[in-house]
Amino acid sequence: MSALDAILARALALRPAAYRRGWLKPSRLAGPVVSVGNLSLGGNGKTPVVRRVAEMLMAAGQPVSVLSRGYGGRFRGEALVVSDGRDVLASADQAGDEPVMLARALAGAVVAIGPRRDRVGRAVEARFGPRVHVLDDGFQHLRLARDLDLVCLDVADLSDRPLPLGRLREGPQGLRRADLVLLTRLEAADEDRLRDLEQQLGPARVHRVSRRVQGFRALDGSPAERPRRAFLLAAIARPSRLEWDVSGGGTLVVGRWFFRDHHRFRAEEVAAAAARARAAGADAVVTTAKDAVRLTGMPEPALPVLVQEIAAEIAGEDRFRERLLAAVRGRR
Repeated sequence: MSALDAILARALALRPAAYRRGWLKPSRLAGPVVSVGNLSLGGNGKTPVVRRVAEMLMAAGQPVSVLSRGYGGRFRGEALVVSDGRDVLASADQAGDEPVMLARALAGAVVAIGPRRDRVGRAVEARFGPRVHVLDDGFQHLRLARDLDLVCLDVADLSDRPLPLGRLREGPQGLRRADLVLLTRLEAADEDRLRDLEQQLGPARVHRVSRRVQGFRALDGSPAERPRRAFLLAAIARPSRLEWDVSGGGTLVVGRWFFRDHHRFRAEEVAAAAARARAAGADAVVTTAKDAVRLTGMPEPALPVLVQEIAAEIAGEDRFRERLLAAVRGRR
């Protein structure tokens, strides 16, 4: 590590140290809090993990809320309910794409956003009663006390550099706060490297997370067949993952048009993507569930737009579930 890297890492560690030493006090909600976060900027597979954690909790009979910052949305108030567990009440333009995507995927869960998740959690409890709160992108949101800290760690994170020279929000020493470490983007490392990481981080608290393609659907939610030839349209942090998933299932990728993360698509861009796709001989334009919430309500282009659905698969899921439920029930 260079001298500059060391200085940046120490600066990023100041706030966690203030909470650890008791100089700053976190707020606590009535219900348990499970945080899902990461060390680096987006693209670490965190959102599918948030969904899977919420699904496990609901399957165990726990009432659940997902608390998110609402990045990319226009809402600037204290708390906005995106879903009351029955209906999606806000658009991606208001709330950001990821909260709306989670609200659509998690029937029965309350989803709410706001800049301070402690205040959002209190607003949720006042309206819906105590519940288990899943804190989306919460590892650095130390203002809110949590009962279980889950960190999604890209296999390349430990060789990256702190902001602004790299993508790390904080240095690897931050992993000491993590209860469980979930290794993501497994395709970027060989088996020897994965085993080395598990030994380095402590095998008892490490789980590997892979991505499983659940299928395809149209923008209206109806099931769709896997296309033979696809043109990719996406605005996510790591669009190469979409290509990996689509081509890995046997679909030939004949073209791609990628935008910056959270890009707000315009109708003319979608029409242009469909024209490019048709010229390339594609059967369909394929996008992600996160992008799909920003395409809702646009005129249907000449070529079908299909959404590839992805789920997180956690290795050793029974052991993971036991730890999750033990943390939650320990607060009751």
